[in-house]
Amino acid sequence: MFFALVFAAWELVTAKFGLLPRPFFTAPQKVVAAFIDDWPRILLCVYYSLRLLAAGVVAGAALGFAAGVAIGSSRLANYWGHPLLRFIGPVPATAWLPVSSVSGAYYDIARTLGANERFLVLKVAIPAAMPHVFVGLFMDLSFSFAILVVAEMLGVRAGLGWYLQRAQGWAAYGNMWAGLVVMAFLCSGLISLLFLTRDHLLAWQKGLLQW
Repeated sequence: MFFALVFAAWELVTAKFGLLPRPFFTAPQKVVAAFIDDWPRILLCVYYSLRLLAAGVVAGAALGFAAGVAIGSSRLANYWGHPLLRFIGPVPATAWLPVSSVSGAYYDIARTLGANERFLVLKVAIPAAMPHVFVGLFMDLSFSFAILVVAEMLGVRAGLGWYLQRAQGWAAYGNMWAGLVVMAFLCSGLISLLFLTRDHLLAWQKGLLQW
């Protein structure tokens, strides 16, 4: 029902009354036609974008997690690595150094029970820091998707960014809006998948997490 109302309003302000400037704002039937006529190219571009995005996000998340654990748990790593974080910008410290945000009481209790340093990192620090880790993953995914599209507009021969650039160059605004719709649903789907993964892995903290 919601989508039907959106398409009806879209049809009225474009095809019927022409309230939005043409040809930049095209009618919905032209967007649907672009999906029907050009779906093989769109699917291929989605594949290339997802492949590049997955490689970048996985590599970045793995390196960031390892660096965060090292800097948060080792004085030597903190001494050499912490100054570099000053150049990163407005990224919250808890997203980069999740281990350092864990309450010291957890460590004190674990040491009282005889835990060694390895146990403190693997069984105390990392599980307690997982909510902050997912905050970092959320930011990583959002920034990566935006940067991916810009990069594909400049230097590749496939991908959603390239598809938008190509459609704009040929003044195929129906195809351009089709690409934007695919990007919106793809980004929303990936973020929803991240939320589902968080809820599954952190089910023991249900009701305590606020994003």
